[in-house]
Amino acid sequence: MKHLVKLNVNGNPYDVMVAPNETLADAVRRKLRLTGTKISCNQGDCGACTMLIDGKSELSCLTLAVGCEGKEIRTIEGLETNGELDPVQRAILEKQGVQCGFCTPGIIMSARGLLDENPNPTREEIKRGLSGNLCRCTGYSKIIAAVESVVNAENEQPKLAQL
Repeated sequence: MKHLVKLNVNGNPYDVMVAPNETLADAVRRKLRLTGTKISCNQGDCGACTMLIDGKSELSCLTLAVGCEGKEIRTIEGLETNGELDPVQRAILEKQGVQCGFCTPGIIMSARGLLDENPNPTREEIKRGLSGNLCRCTGYSKIIAAVESVVNAENEQPKLAQL
């Protein structure tokens, strides 16, 4: 028996019919046609399906769609603002942290979630924040460097004086 759920994905409301056991990853990819989120292991081991749910990095292959009603869901497609890539997306490209690209959306979403929670993580905190994401191509050093470059760039921007 399917249920109608109201999902807020990337700031847009959707009414979606889902089975009680349907994952968020499946619903977003198949019903909403937002295919940037990848499904790989379907067991929560690889991180390719990472989305932000209420601002926290979550594995969408382990998250039931029916449990996401009323929550703010953000996919890789929702990071771009006014045609501009998110700083994490831009840094991953500039630092060449992409090879085959299959794991990249999940890594970017994990990094974005980490930086939203902790805007100034140490290298070890970045490694820990990305530890749930498996990449078979890059060796991680360029990915970590990319996240560090975002942290450094944000720390170099002049802070506005308090009024």
